[in-house]
Amino acid sequence: MDCATLIHFISFLFFFLVLLGSHSHTGAARPPFACDPQNAATKSLRFCRTSLPIHVRVRDFIGRLTLQEKVTLLVNNAAAVPRLGITGYEWWSEALHGVSNVGPGTKFGGDFPGATSFPQVITTAASFNASLWEEIGRVVSDEARAMYNEGMAGLTYWSPNVNIFRDPRWGRGQETPGEDPVVAGVYAARYVRGLQGNDGNRLKVAACCKHYTAYDLDNWSGVDRFHFNARVSKQDMEDTFDVPFRACVLEGKVASVMCSYNQVNGIPTCADPKLLRNTIRGNWHLNGYIVSDCDSVGVFYDNQHYTSTPEEAAAEAIKAGLDLDCGPFLAVHTQDAIKRGILNEADVNGALANTVTVQMRLGMFDGEPSAQPFGNLGPRDVCTPAHQNLALEAARQGIVLLKNHGPSLPLSPRRHRTVAVIGPNSDVTVTMIGNYAGVACGYTTPLQGIGRYTRTIHQQGCANVACTTDELFGGAIDAARQADATVLVMGLDQSIEAEFRDRAGLLLPGRQQELVSKVAMSSKGPTILVLMSGGPIDISFAKNDPRIASVLWVGYPGQAGGTASCRCSIWNSQSRREAAYDMVPTRLPF
Repeated sequence: MDCATLIHFISFLFFFLVLLGSHSHTGAARPPFACDPQNAATKSLRFCRTSLPIHVRVRDFIGRLTLQEKVTLLVNNAAAVPRLGITGYEWWSEALHGVSNVGPGTKFGGDFPGATSFPQVITTAASFNASLWEEIGRVVSDEARAMYNEGMAGLTYWSPNVNIFRDPRWGRGQETPGEDPVVAGVYAARYVRGLQGNDGNRLKVAACCKHYTAYDLDNWSGVDRFHFNARVSKQDMEDTFDVPFRACVLEGKVASVMCSYNQVNGIPTCADPKLLRNTIRGNWHLNGYIVSDCDSVGVFYDNQHYTSTPEEAAAEAIKAGLDLDCGPFLAVHTQDAIKRGILNEADVNGALANTVTVQMRLGMFDGEPSAQPFGNLGPRDVCTPAHQNLALEAARQGIVLLKNHGPSLPLSPRRHRTVAVIGPNSDVTVTMIGNYAGVACGYTTPLQGIGRYTRTIHQQGCANVACTTDELFGGAIDAARQADATVLVMGLDQSIEAEFRDRAGLLLPGRQQELVSKVAMSSKGPTILVLMSGGPIDISFAKNDPRIASVLWVGYPGQAGGTASCRCSIWNSQSRREAAYDMVPTRLPF
């Protein structure tokens, strides 16, 4: 059975089991968020009448709230309003490259043991295939809606991250489409369209472009994101940092934008009316809400000391244009800010109008979720064979061929009957999905992928990517001497680059370079270097080493990364033209 046939068989088997599980599902569907048709006391309220314009319904709803109730709706874990039939809601869910369990709004288990985990954004962006980006968004929102319908997720997803990856040492650069503002802008618009759907006033899910703006430092050389002040010229703001966010709002019609932790030219982004009220809402006409990065309002009070009192911080944020706080700060201090006369209740009403409008566009005030568009989605629509095949295709298109001397790739199982598979990333699973990921449907590691084509000899060479010792070098060198070809899967993982973990340099960690060079020197056949990373790595040594025949960068390739990497490296019965397609992206978004 060849690799493709096996993948289809496994996908069919998984789909059958999921389908079987959906028929035996005993959990109750999600109850209505609001306007329950079974609740005689609330179902006839004016804000529940779907025949009325949304702005009329929003105004009616806000007009019924007390001030105390209003401030409890300004935060991500918005409180219930039982007297109006409103249940609590968690705004914070994530869907960077698949439904994620990073935010408290989403959880896995029961009928949803996992969701399709696509390649990390930096990998998918390397395909330069805008239609692929939109299709991934469509699939992710299918799975998100399915999980929402069963009470396992929210409908507001704080994704995508479209920050410019300007400093290559940034630990979160893996989450972004890269350093090019135009590519990032196209990615933003297309992924958001995939998530939200194409029905102007009706949202499938609500996306959020983050983190506005000039944010590309988490924790580097004694400076962290809570204290960083980005000095940005007007031209750089216009030509670089605004580009992806402007495309996100104007072309993608995104429902939300998130402001960042850092300051820009001395002003916290979440307290700057020029950025929020004037640019995002005024110039770009955002039809949605602006949310803080988590605890950002508290950060500019506690860490940056931008205001003298917490009430002033709450007032500054809301007056600047912030509508929702990820964190408790606004719920705690907004009412006192109004009592002190530094904030008007009308400002709070304006913030709520923006958030409630999005909830109404999502259908959350329309009664039974099952009776709404997308209400038929359920467990059988998650981890389907089609979704998993798309994850495989996305990984294949995102892989980049950096060197191919000879050419040495693709390898042939007829000539290379034994392949030494070496390296700390050679048999990993969760490493392949990067950060802000959920629970994958399943994994194919690089070792497993290559093993489907030919016999393998496996040695890690390093115990982990830190590679602090040469204790395992001997086994790796012996494996390379025995095999007809050697594939080294090296690179990084979240212990090296991650949120709040920036790198100090761009070289391979520890003694990885030494391992690569020694194995290449000993290898009987061609040596292929495969790099798994989100940020760039300086591999000048490999480029200039004639014993290293080929180099592939696979990023963090998602749940199907091993199969994709294998099909870009190993020759099977495909034609030469098909093999070339595996290695070279063929569609551009421009």
